[in-house]
Amino acid sequence: MADAPVLSIREAAHALEEGAVLAIPTDTVYGLACDPANEAAVDRIYAIKGRPASLELTIMGGRWEDVARVCTPTPRAERLATSYLPGPLALVLPVREPRAYVVPRSGMTVAVRVPDHEVIRDLCQQADLLATTSANPHGLPAAQSVGEVQEHLGGRIDGVVAGECAFGMASTIIDCTSNPVRLLRTGPIPFEDIRAAIGEV
Repeated sequence: MADAPVLSIREAAHALEEGAVLAIPTDTVYGLACDPANEAAVDRIYAIKGRPASLELTIMGGRWEDVARVCTPTPRAERLATSYLPGPLALVLPVREPRAYVVPRSGMTVAVRVPDHEVIRDLCQQADLLATTSANPHGLPAAQSVGEVQEHLGGRIDGVVAGECAFGMASTIIDCTSNPVRLLRTGPIPFEDIRAAIGEV
């Protein structure tokens, strides 16, 4: 199986505009990314990864202000964004209507994330928001290097951007639509710190 080409930021941004599915580094692990408004590209991510249709993708951006366009931030989410973003944290929030994106494909909530990574900032500056999920076949560990991406997905994606992943584990996910907030996935930021930041201890 042939490797996916390694792309520059400019090449990656252009490929995303053309409907590509790429592997990109983040502050946590490598992710698969596409244009969240491109239905065919979103469908390809699910097919490439073997991801169940019931599991939504995450909207990723270079700034909190950018991802806030697709959701309705709650006061607690705003406090968490001030404390931890950019960083290894994803927040589940109500979808803002009317929607201009395919993601989420169903339901009324969306996960949003702002990684602390130069590649993401530069890529989103050129390509705007991204629909993302970890770069791995569903059920396997997420890739943490270009080599791991190529080994598991290289022949099925349109390109890969080289970069380092600092944390080596997936982001903490917090559901901000519940009261109190709910931990959906353990990650680099402890849930105790999240609760303390919003006064729920």
